[in-house]
Amino acid sequence: MSSYYAAKKRRPSARSVRDNQLLSKLRDVYEANYSCYGVRKMWHAMNNQHADQFGAIARCTVERLMKIAGIDGVRRKRKKPKTRSADPESCPVDLVDRQFTAAAPNRLWVADITYVPTQVGWVYAMFILDVFSREIVGWQVTNHLRESLARDALMMALARKYRDGEDVTGLVHHSDRGVQFRSVRYGQALAESKVVASVGSRGDSFDNAMAEALNSVYKAELIDRKQWSGQVEVMAETSRWVGWYNSQRLPSALGYRSPTQVHQQWAEQNYKVVEAA
Repeated sequence: MSSYYAAKKRRPSARSVRDNQLLSKLRDVYEANYSCYGVRKMWHAMNNQHADQFGAIARCTVERLMKIAGIDGVRRKRKKPKTRSADPESCPVDLVDRQFTAAAPNRLWVADITYVPTQVGWVYAMFILDVFSREIVGWQVTNHLRESLARDALMMALARKYRDGEDVTGLVHHSDRGVQFRSVRYGQALAESKVVASVGSRGDSFDNAMAEALNSVYKAELIDRKQWSGQVEVMAETSRWVGWYNSQRLPSALGYRSPTQVHQQWAEQNYKVVEAA
C-alpha cells in the first residue's frame, strides 16, 4: 500500500506534463485544419506553429498523441462523375502530355468540374489550379452545368492576375474535353488574355490527373463529411475552404509549405534578381 500512496503523491513526469500540453495544441491544430490532417501533415503543422514553445516535436510523438486523442486523417473516396465531352474535332491538342510541372507561376493551369450532392439536388464546383504553387486561382459553384460555370471561374482567375500585375501571356490552360471548356465564350476569354488552350484525350483521367486530384481532396476534406442543404451553403463553405487551402494547407509536394507561401517566396527571389540586374 505504501507504494500506491507514494505513486499518488509523486509529481507528474516532465514527459507527462509536455504530453498534456501538446495534446491541447494538437487538438487545436487538427480542428483548425478541417479535422482532416493525418500524421505527416499534423507533424509539420505542429512544428510550424509550436516548435518555438516545445522545441522540435518528433513524428512518433505526434502519432502517439493522435492515437491517444482518437484523431486521424480523412480518406478519399474513389469515384468521379463525368461531364459531357466536346467533339474531338473542336478540341485543341494536348500540350501537357501528363507532365504536370511548371518552372514558375502562371505557366500551367489545370481545370476541372466536380459534382456535389445536396438536399435539393446536384450543384457543381469548378476549380482552376496553378501547377507551380498548387494554388487555387479561380473557382465557382453553381446549380447548373452551363458554360458560365467554367467561364466565371476563369474570369476570377484572370482578373486576379491582372489586379496583381502578373503576366499570363503564353500560359497553358489544360482541361478535359468538357463542353464548358470548349464553348466559344470560354475560348474568347482565353484568347483575349493570350492564354493557350490544351485538352487531354477523351475518357482518360490521367490526362488531367492533377485537377482531378484536387477534386478528390475537396470532396474528402469538405464535401463528403456532411449533408448539404443547397448551393448557398456549398458556395459559402467552399469559399472558406479555398481560403484555408491556399493560405494554410501543407501539401507534401510543396515541402509542407502552403501554396501562398510558395508563390510569395518565388516572387521575392525573382524580384530580387530583377532589381539586382
